[in-house]
Amino acid sequence: MGNMNALAPRMRSIKQSPTAAVSARARELKQQGQSIINLGEGELDFDTPDHVSEAGIAAIKDGETRYTPVAGTDELKKAIVDKFSRENGLQYEPQQVIANAGAKQIIFNALLATVGEGDEVIVPVPSWVSYPDIVTLCGGTPVLVSCGEEVDFKLTAGALEAAITPRTKWLILNNPNNPTGSVYSADDMRALGDVLVANPGVFILSDDIYEHIVYETPFATIAHVEPALLDRTLTVNGVSKVFSMTGWRLGYAGGPKWLIDAIEVLTSQSTTNAASITQSAAVAALNGPLDFFAPRLEALQKRRDTVLQMLPQTQGRLSSNTPKGAFYVYANCAGMIGAKTPGGTRIESDVDAATYLLESAGVALVPGAAFNYSPYLRIAFAIDDENLKEACERIVEACRRLMN
Repeated sequence: MGNMNALAPRMRSIKQSPTAAVSARARELKQQGQSIINLGEGELDFDTPDHVSEAGIAAIKDGETRYTPVAGTDELKKAIVDKFSRENGLQYEPQQVIANAGAKQIIFNALLATVGEGDEVIVPVPSWVSYPDIVTLCGGTPVLVSCGEEVDFKLTAGALEAAITPRTKWLILNNPNNPTGSVYSADDMRALGDVLVANPGVFILSDDIYEHIVYETPFATIAHVEPALLDRTLTVNGVSKVFSMTGWRLGYAGGPKWLIDAIEVLTSQSTTNAASITQSAAVAALNGPLDFFAPRLEALQKRRDTVLQMLPQTQGRLSSNTPKGAFYVYANCAGMIGAKTPGGTRIESDVDAATYLLESAGVALVPGAAFNYSPYLRIAFAIDDENLKEACERIVEACRRLMN
């Protein structure tokens, strides 16, 4: 039997990832024989492109299974430099880029290297679940700035300016956004850039992991829109989303050399290098064509529209704006709050709403509380059309069974 008192005090400041918890509960119910459709995971159902998988297989056959330099092989670093230049207009030297075992590890190491007691990190919410916990674990204070539907879930220049204090160390920007699917345009970035240029003590962590999953608004990254910010921006990306390589675990970043060096030191004392095989596959991914993704993006847009067409059928229980990127619909579930389930239980929160839909309809969603913005439900439409349509039908029927 474990002894909680043996854990370090820092463990009291963080919690298990809510998305992982939802998936665990969904698997538990599935093992009990229930039919469960999981719309809770941020993972595309597409396979890794063949040319990328083949590069990984070739690496194994060629014996590329040894340690590599901590920051990544020369081939991978060149591929990252070329990618940033070609696709984002960002110019880095090889010593200004690094690969880690996932974009999350880079974010963790960057904040661990720079955030101390009393430092503040601005996190626009709704936000990815891990940002605030990582800041807290590093000893800093997450400053959660509310960005509601009225501003399309995006941080405005006025809200940013109001949130900055002498203790502000970082601003975290996620574009396109998880969980809302909102996309910052170049004009949006320019307005934020004006505020940041006027506040030279603030660093910017630009999480661009969903950059290629945009439907209407073209993608923009802040260090390109406002070049004056390049020397204090860490641009983070990875191969997990567009290349369907979540399990391969490879994230990368470009930024000022002093910060990349610090991340490398932390990496050297934790995981050492990212998997050598994954690095070889990532070279093929970053250097190869992206034409395979066009039909996938078209399929995702159709899936998004399937979810949006479902929401009006819930009789006012769920609603949403139209996400311009990523593969999530952030559905307002205020219409479910206060309603009673067929069993007589009153729904008091979005956590209750998610629990009801999971246990009565067999559809797993992540409640807005996980993203620090309620009452909402994140619907991930990254599954095949047939299961998505079935999930939508189940949600509609479960909503219709609710009683006022």
